[in-house]
Amino acid sequence: MLRLGRGMISARLAFRWIVFLLAAFYCLRMIFFSDWDSFGGPFRFLTVWALFCSFFAASRMMALEEGRSQRRWDGFVAMTAVLNTMVVFLYWRLFFADPTSVTRDGQLGQFYLEMYLHGLGPALQVIDSLFIHRSHRRPLAATGWLVGVIALYVIWAERLVQPFNDSPIGSVTTGLPYPFLNSLELSERMVFYGSNVGIGIVLILVYAGIAWLIRRSPLPHTAPEGLRENQDKAA
Repeated sequence: MLRLGRGMISARLAFRWIVFLLAAFYCLRMIFFSDWDSFGGPFRFLTVWALFCSFFAASRMMALEEGRSQRRWDGFVAMTAVLNTMVVFLYWRLFFADPTSVTRDGQLGQFYLEMYLHGLGPALQVIDSLFIHRSHRRPLAATGWLVGVIALYVIWAERLVQPFNDSPIGSVTTGLPYPFLNSLELSERMVFYGSNVGIGIVLILVYAGIAWLIRRSPLPHTAPEGLRENQDKAA
């Protein structure tokens, strides 16, 4: 059992290093190789906000894993998993309905980038949050983080990105990061933003339910002994 436990810890550490290094690579790629001609550069897009949240969450889980910190960041990690899920769902739903609604030319970007940002990266974050970190224990904290991040993004997009950019061009306004938003009136955009907050809250509850079932399943524990006690107290 001890050998098995050590093997699980080693595999978990390797997994988290992979997740962390991938997130770090794509964050650096966004900073140094993105188009900065438009105000806000890559940070105009919620996808990139989710990416940097994933990087921070991965760094905190690595610190916890290696004993450099005891702070679990349960609410933030859970929020990041939900934010990534929202990004994937919204992006592909809008893209398959009308590719030009989320990309200027209706074409996907570089394959390795698209598949990580809208597939692999979010999946890795969700897997860790559910099966390893087991962070979906504080839905109120996750909700607070989610509402705060989305509200900050909406203010950023509406009050800074839109006024300082002259594209994309829509039938109502210009400059909002996603083309379809520029064809919606402000009231319609507020309804859209609010509905997505509602979707996010539903996802928080769904993930909390899945996490509850996982904690009560016969699956072997994946948390280090020192952290398992803290997790049980937080349940």
